[in-house]
Amino acid sequence: MTGGDFPWLNARVIPREGLVEVRPLFAEELRLLDHVDEDVESWERAYEAVRNAVTLRYPEGQEVPEFLLHIDGNEAWWRWSDEPFDEEDA
Repeated sequence: MTGGDFPWLNARVIPREGLVEVRPLFAEELRLLDHVDEDVESWERAYEAVRNAVTLRYPEGQEVPEFLLHIDGNEAWWRWSDEPFDEEDA
């Protein structure tokens, strides 16, 4: 961790096995995020691909129910919820 601005946390990415395969998903998600107001559905599909490819875990090892994670190069920022989001809340 390198810091944060509640509710976001920031960290330096230490590349491990499997990161190369998901980097394009994060790149596409960030590209679409820059224009999310113009096409939210495309961004949602791109982020769903990220969520299907990665898992965020608490330090104790359990999966985080809901999270929003961005990776750009060697920087990551994320926020999470201890409770799953309802489809109606999304």
